[in-house]
Amino acid sequence: MTALLQKLFGYHAWANNDLFDKLETLDQAQHKSELHTALRLINHYHVVAQIFAANLSGVQHNYASGNTAETPTLDELRAALASSDQWYLNYLRSVPPANLRETIPFAFTDGDKGYMSREEMLTHVALHGGYHRGEVGRLLWQLSVTPPWDTFAVYLHQTEPGRRLQGGEPSVSA
Repeated sequence: MTALLQKLFGYHAWANNDLFDKLETLDQAQHKSELHTALRLINHYHVVAQIFAANLSGVQHNYASGNTAETPTLDELRAALASSDQWYLNYLRSVPPANLRETIPFAFTDGDKGYMSREEMLTHVALHGGYHRGEVGRLLWQLSVTPPWDTFAVYLHQTEPGRRLQGGEPSVSA
């Protein structure tokens, strides 16, 4: 499972980077409202990723909600998200696979208690980010801007071009 999670977070980082590349092409004055909405959505999934990174690390976070009062700039948020993405990639390189099944109790920002396995937390962070990137993609469509290709299949074929070889033999493992 660790290998799949590593690919999933590689994809997550790649998709985040592509999204910022696309957002940087917007006329910031003309699309001020839509860009602000996009930044709020991205900041939300970044904050959630930070909260779960704290849960995975066994440290307290300082977030009282799933977003911050202030909206970071595009550049600030891009840097913060890239740092978070790198943290998750590093975490997955260092966590022993057996530890992924360990459950961790935590409190949600609304005070409700819960617990998830490390594997479930990691999966949540990646899927949650994808959900909100999709919302930003919808905003781009509404501006007649084609959003980036945010799919796992595209990521795999761009990062592993050998997958495009015609007539290659699929591998099957038991």
